[in-house]
Amino acid sequence: MGRRILALLCFALLCSALALGSDVRQDRRDIRHDRVDRRQDRRDIKRDRRDMRHDIKNGNLRDARRDRRDIRRDKHDLRGDRRDLRHDRHDRRADRHNFHHKRRG
Repeated sequence: MGRRILALLCFALLCSALALGSDVRQDRRDIRHDRVDRRQDRRDIKRDRRDMRHDIKNGNLRDARRDRRDIRRDKHDLRGDRRDLRHDRHDRRADRHNFHHKRRG
C-alpha cells in the first residue's frame, strides 16, 4: 500500500514538473514572437511615414490618407503586442514563482 501511494505521488510530481516546464517554454516562445511582431510593426510604421511624406510632397492625398490609416493600424497592433508581451512576462514570473514555492513546500 505504501509503495502505491509513493508511486502515485512521484507520478503526480513528475507530471506537474513537466507541465510547468512546458508553460515556461511556451511563455518564452510567446515573448520571442511578440518581440518580432513589435519590430515588424515599427518597420511598417517607419516605411508608411516615409511613404506618406513622399505622397504629400507629390500632392497624392489619397495615398497619403491610406498611409495614415496604415500607420494607425500598425500603432494599434504595436500596442496590442506590448500588452501581450507584458502579459507573457507576467505569466513567466508567475510560473517561476510557483515552481520555486512547489520545490520548497
